[in-house]
Amino acid sequence: MSDAYVVGDPDGLSPLLVAVRDAVARELHSQLAMRGERIELADLPEVSYQVTVQVERTLRNWRSARIHTATGSRIVTADH
Repeated sequence: MSDAYVVGDPDGLSPLLVAVRDAVARELHSQLAMRGERIELADLPEVSYQVTVQVERTLRNWRSARIHTATGSRIVTADH
C-alpha cells in the first residue's frame, strides 16, 4: 500500500509527489503567464530548466524538513 492512502490523499500520490506536482504546476502557470499563455517550441529548454529548478528546490526543502522533523528542530524558509 502506498503512503498516499495512509495519509488520505485522494489523488493517490505520496506527499512528496504532491509537492513535486504542485511545484511543476506553479512553474508552468508562471511561465505561461510570462509568455502570454503560449509556450513556443523554442522556449522549451528554458521552461524545462525553470521547472527543474523548482523541482530541485522542492526536493531540497522536503529533505530538509524531514531531517529537521526527525531531529526535532524547526527551520522556516522563505519558500514556505
